[in-house]
Amino acid sequence: MGSACIKVTKYFLFLFNLLFFILGGVILGFGVWILADRSSFIYVLQTSSHSLSVGAYVFIGVGAVTMLMGFLGCIGAVNEVRCLLGLYFVFLLLIFIAQVAAGVLFYFNMDKVKQEMGSIVSKLIRDYKDGQEDSLQQGWDYVQAQGQCCGWVSFYNWTENAELMNRTTITYPCSCEDRGQEHSPLVKKGFCEDTSSNKTQSGNSPEDWPVYQKGCMEKVQAWLQDNLGVILGVCVGVAVIELLGMLLSICLCRHVHSEDYSKVPKY
Repeated sequence: MGSACIKVTKYFLFLFNLLFFILGGVILGFGVWILADRSSFIYVLQTSSHSLSVGAYVFIGVGAVTMLMGFLGCIGAVNEVRCLLGLYFVFLLLIFIAQVAAGVLFYFNMDKVKQEMGSIVSKLIRDYKDGQEDSLQQGWDYVQAQGQCCGWVSFYNWTENAELMNRTTITYPCSCEDRGQEHSPLVKKGFCEDTSSNKTQSGNSPEDWPVYQKGCMEKVQAWLQDNLGVILGVCVGVAVIELLGMLLSICLCRHVHSEDYSKVPKY
């Protein structure tokens, strides 16, 4: 291979590693977002599901390692250090295998995740307490208000809440209130009484609640599907860059004939 071809390969590998470093930062940022988010359905899942919290730490770990490998790959490519290029190839191959294995496991556990979501929300609705400052309840209130939905399958899920159904007046979940075309950034919490109703009755009938009729299941699953699409897109992009990086690194490594450790930056 001519020196010009080696030079082109070297700088292409540097470019791919720079992009690899950036995508690693995106993966790491996604993991941090899962742990730090307090205002969406992710927080409801993250608080109730141990597997999602573990997944977040896995994303952070993979992102950090990916960024480190991108950095080492850049140094190895620019300085033509055969040892670093060889290590880079091996670790990149291991990361690629781990990503494929994780993707396969996640794909075959999707039904379990969906089932787990339903049980988490059902338990949350049953145990919901009026006036309680609970971040998990606040997360679900945010989902219902922003998604303009009520309950999981339908608003009838709230009939499983004993505290709500024991009220003698028409009382409903505040975050479920049907506001029509009005969109307010403020999210109501707890239970509200329907003061506008002229009906005189004893008991709390769900048919009289001024709430959204449709449940949040479809909207939450669609939201997760959209976000998973973005995540999978990033992961596929990283995998393609990994494959190209492995090809370029092994190609460059084979044609670097002498080790010159004086090229390695000293700090």
